Amino acid sequence: MVAITKSFPVSAIEQAYNNDIFCIGESRIQESERKLKDLSIRSKLEIHLIGHLQSNKVRKAIRLYDVIQTVDSIKLAKKISSIAGEIEKSQRIYVQVNSGEDPFKKGFSIKEIEQAAFEIAQMKNLTISGIMMIPPFIEMDKEYRKIYSSTRKLRDKLLASGISSCKDLSMGMSRDFEMAIEEGATHVRIGTALFGTRK
Repeated sequence: MVAITKSFPVSAIEQAYNNDIFCIGESRIQESERKLKDLSIRSKLEIHLIGHLQSNKVRKAIRLYDVIQTVDSIKLAKKISSIAGEIEKSQRIYVQVNSGEDPFKKGFSIKEIEQAAFEIAQMKNLTISGIMMIPPFIEMDKEYRKIYSSTRKLRDKLLASGISSCKDLSMGMSRDFEMAIEEGATHVRIGTALFGTRK
């Protein structure tokens, strides 16, 4: 996956597609709305929301994205479920977990994620396709790697416990995507390494 952010126009998405990247991450709804509206290859792409989702923007998010990766509360999941039902869409989501226990990051804690995931899995119009994690910005040492391995084990546990759709694991960015892949990531969120720094 490649994250296309504010400084990258529609041409960057087209460039990614021309280089066989079909799964595109967007972090801001307003920017996505502007870019995706006239994107001729939209139907050939899978668009993921990888930025925080505010409850007042849920309706727009459901209309814009194939997958919402940042479901970080039961309340948000319920709202997505309700609005997806109104517009007759089955919305794919990832459940966000704060594996690194970073106070500045969103997501369910390791202790509460299993119960939360099972509750969300029972909601209508939602499919849990995976889990998503943003690590703390710390040294990439053995402890850092443990955050990734524990997140993979969590995904494996949810999958084995009956949430059979929970196959994806979104973790890793430009700084650490190689480690993330080594630890089982199916989706890495790369923007800077491919397109340069955000202006």
